[in-house]
Amino acid sequence: MTAPRHVDVLVVGAGPAGLAAAARLAAAGAGRVEVLEREARPGGVPRHCAHGGFGTWTHPLTGPGYARLLTQAAERAGATVRTCVTALDWAPDGPVLTAVGPGGPETVTARAVVLATGARERPRPARLVPGTRPAGVYTTGELQQAVHLFGQHIGTRAVVVGAADVSYAAADTVRAAGAEVVALVTEHPRAQTGRARARAALLRHGVPLLTGTTVTALLGHGRLSGVRVRHRDGRTTVLPCDTVVFTGDFVPDHELARRGGLTLDPGTRGPAVAGSLHTSRPGVFAAGNVLHAVEPAGTAAREGARAAGAVLDFLAGAPWPAPGVPVTVAPPLRWIAPNRVTPDAPSVPHVLRTGVPLRRPVLYVRQDGRLLHHERLPTALPDRTLALGARWHHRVDPDGGEVRVSTG
Repeated sequence: MTAPRHVDVLVVGAGPAGLAAAARLAAAGAGRVEVLEREARPGGVPRHCAHGGFGTWTHPLTGPGYARLLTQAAERAGATVRTCVTALDWAPDGPVLTAVGPGGPETVTARAVVLATGARERPRPARLVPGTRPAGVYTTGELQQAVHLFGQHIGTRAVVVGAADVSYAAADTVRAAGAEVVALVTEHPRAQTGRARARAALLRHGVPLLTGTTVTALLGHGRLSGVRVRHRDGRTTVLPCDTVVFTGDFVPDHELARRGGLTLDPGTRGPAVAGSLHTSRPGVFAAGNVLHAVEPAGTAAREGARAAGAVLDFLAGAPWPAPGVPVTVAPPLRWIAPNRVTPDAPSVPHVLRTGVPLRRPVLYVRQDGRLLHHERLPTALPDRTLALGARWHHRVDPDGGEVRVSTG
């Protein structure tokens, strides 16, 4: 164990949220700002997203370009970015973390900690897909790293499980690797994507979209030989392939938050926060997709910058806020973030997800049976973001019960 080190702000995770927070904190003179990243390079998921859509309309970037831009901004501002370092656990009191890196185990004490650990896709075992255990099974992130970072051969025929934006990105990666996309398979009745151009490109290549279809087993020994699927009418089919990519179904990377005893929201499964991004543990903040799996990189970066503002206030002596009033959702809505309302927190819009398609839903916001707000939204699809304004925050009784958001 190396001697304990002391920093002013410790940021865990060098994705868009963590790098944006570090850049603002260092530029504002927060003292020694250090970022810990377990991967070999900073930048988070955008590092291996070779497609465009990052940055701004006036300065569009690919994922790797966006990752480099964020990293350079943090380092030029004066933040220290340390890679190949994994934060493991917390000391009993205060914002003190144990970590391990190239120099061995270490302890880092900080005046404030920002958790920006992001999210991950659930792999095949977590989805409880039965069958054999062959090679050729990927998540989107594993596929993109294999192809774009390491130039690995992935196979010749691939089935992509899912039909959201990330699924079409995975299909693009399969084709970039020189493999054929056999089919996209989704349990939903329609594609859950806004990437019309990507859908059209796959249609031109004769790639079918199998809706109302689930993967029931993986087949093959040594190497994947096919996947068995069940259609909505009960029929089963085997799709011959040597590669399968499980896409979407993101969950927050919340192990460190859980080990630190932070209150987790039951809907998002990430730390519970209000608009100020304070967690339930004094001195600890959270931002990015550890709060909501999963929103675009730009959303995560903006939250990182907002968390930095709250950290600066805390370092200047602002008191730690009360937990606030919980904000929950009723089915078919799945989760909402931020999921707390406090009197002094910024009134930022909420993001939500639904579990089923909703045609121009009306959202109702109630507390103890009292209607606080209602708002009609555009047609909503699973895996697509809904936004709920915050004009009702001032009507919340801080001593009342939870706020409930529903579609009726």
